[in-house]
Amino acid sequence: MSPAEAKSLASMLIEGIEREYEITKKVVAAVPPDQMDFKLGEKGRTMRELSWHLIASEAWFGEAIATGDFSKSESEMPAKATPADLLAFYSQEVPAQIGKVKQLSGEELAKIVNFFGVMQVPNVTLIGFWNSHSIHHRGQLSAYLRAVNAHVPSIYGGSADEPFQTSATA
Repeated sequence: MSPAEAKSLASMLIEGIEREYEITKKVVAAVPPDQMDFKLGEKGRTMRELSWHLIASEAWFGEAIATGDFSKSESEMPAKATPADLLAFYSQEVPAQIGKVKQLSGEELAKIVNFFGVMQVPNVTLIGFWNSHSIHHRGQLSAYLRAVNAHVPSIYGGSADEPFQTSATA
């Protein structure tokens, strides 16, 4: 992949990250504070753990892509983090990491990186993986919300709690 191709692909993928960021904020904001210890099944994460993994891994992906260093783990979850704590972290950290990724040169984006010894790929492809990873865990979190009868925001279309609405000018 040429540096110019990598830069062009990054621009498109980052637009997707920014769109999904806004949706994820709505889903995390819907987490009921009194349900943070809920989990689906013995092997499942608690709602707190799942919410934290969703947002902290987004910050981690951005930092790792920006630095090319995938050896660090995501930030440690604060004890008894509330949904408000999670949103504050997400709102501060993720836009900053998106900004760093936007500043990468085509050469930095085209550089082959080692992703945990599992794959060796151009750095830019991990922006797409970041987005897929986030969407996957956000879907899990929305299922948790429904399981506790909490408000499930509209994600790509309507939900039982936020029906699909068309614009008046459409």
